[in-house]
Amino acid sequence: MAGRKPWEKGGTVRDRNARPRRRVLIVCEDEKSSRDYFQSFDSSRSEVVAIGTGMNTLSLVEEAIALRNRAHRDDAPYASVWCVFDRDSFPVQSYHRTFERARDEGLRVAWANEAFELWYLLHFNYLDTALSRDRYAEKLAPLLGIAYEKADALMYARLEAKQPMALRNAHRLEKHWADLGVNNPERHNPSTGVHKLVEHLNDLKELGPV
Repeated sequence: MAGRKPWEKGGTVRDRNARPRRRVLIVCEDEKSSRDYFQSFDSSRSEVVAIGTGMNTLSLVEEAIALRNRAHRDDAPYASVWCVFDRDSFPVQSYHRTFERARDEGLRVAWANEAFELWYLLHFNYLDTALSRDRYAEKLAPLLGIAYEKADALMYARLEAKQPMALRNAHRLEKHWADLGVNNPERHNPSTGVHKLVEHLNDLKELGPV
């Protein structure tokens, strides 16, 4: 039998005609920007639950584990669980441990080094040189044509038409680090895995009705 997609593996089948659940939990470090961005995805084919926690690195992963386990106990499991966080200025060891803990628990990560706004910038330009998180707003403002606001709930809509370019640039950046023969996202500035979550959500949009 061909392997099933990740979102087809979870869920409770209540009768033989029921389709697998398509519930995605996205646990975000910040309480506004990334949460609002992912919650804006068309979820008519799935149930996307994006939560802003105000937590970071390991505490964020532990919260995601707790939410996943609670949903399972309530007989409403998630087919996939993602953690979204920035590199910020956390110690390398803590950041690295976050990846390990998520992997050990079967969670997916959509990181950004240094900040989530890197994903926004990739909608306009390719970037593989280090950029401090303090400079993202000034870089984004002329590209957006407005002052960048972290709590802008319309960012998904503003950038949606340019998403194919962002995906291409993110894959190019991923290849850049792979070609250098290194795999240390905690040290790669800039680097991101946000495109993996975006592609996952786009795949869900292509599925037939539940």
